[in-house]
Amino acid sequence: AIAAAHLQTPNTDLTVKSDAPHWAEALGGDVLPGGSVRLAGSVRPAGLAGYSDGQWWVQDVAASLPARLFGDVAGLRIADLCAAPGGKTAQLVLAGAHVTAVDRSQKRIGRLAENLQRLGLHADLVCADAVAWRPDAPLDAVLLDAPCSATGTIRRHPDVARLRAPEDVSKLSRLQDRLLAAAVDMVRPGGEIVYCSCSLQPEEGQGRIAALLDGGAPVARLDVLPDNIGGLEDLISADGALRSLPCHLEEEGGMDGFFAARLKRV
Repeated sequence: AIAAAHLQTPNTDLTVKSDAPHWAEALGGDVLPGGSVRLAGSVRPAGLAGYSDGQWWVQDVAASLPARLFGDVAGLRIADLCAAPGGKTAQLVLAGAHVTAVDRSQKRIGRLAENLQRLGLHADLVCADAVAWRPDAPLDAVLLDAPCSATGTIRRHPDVARLRAPEDVSKLSRLQDRLLAAAVDMVRPGGEIVYCSCSLQPEEGQGRIAALLDGGAPVARLDVLPDNIGGLEDLISADGALRSLPCHLEEEGGMDGFFAARLKRV
């Protein structure tokens, strides 16, 4: 089913600031569970209504789910690690969080800044290696969208299947462990961490959470709640994590493959 989904032309998903039904009608799209607006096929966003005045941004429906796992974030201090190009940062800011967006690439930070400016949103931007960076004071939450093999995005980027090799997964897994340890170190007791990756490989998803817990990190698992992901219960795995596959939402045209887990600092 995953392979069949990879052969389909992916659609274009938008995360809208508000009034998804209005923008679906205005742009000729449909509203997906969770509130994303889906346009058929691949489109150039710059010429569409609402783009220049920052009413929406392009973001696959699967990529929009991890930031929602925190629930109500109004007033919370949150770091978005490996944040560029900024879709998840924008979601958190729009929901009322005070966000510090961290990325080690100055070029990518520049792109993130441009995106936030178009959207009329503000976050504190930091160009730094998230493994080493620490906030001035413990945070309420951290979102870590870790660098990964990106095998969940093969339907959009078919070159991934040619360019990635097993040794890449092993190398990236070690980086993911370091980033997870840093995220735990940044959060106050009682605060939350959401770890996610756009990978289908278990080594980059549940394997990393298992390694973190087995290593004695001061965290406990929290279940992903259906209400936070538009009622898409099929995306919740037996251990309470989020696992989307390209073949999910098949009738609507599929979605990217993502893994996400919620953790609480104890």
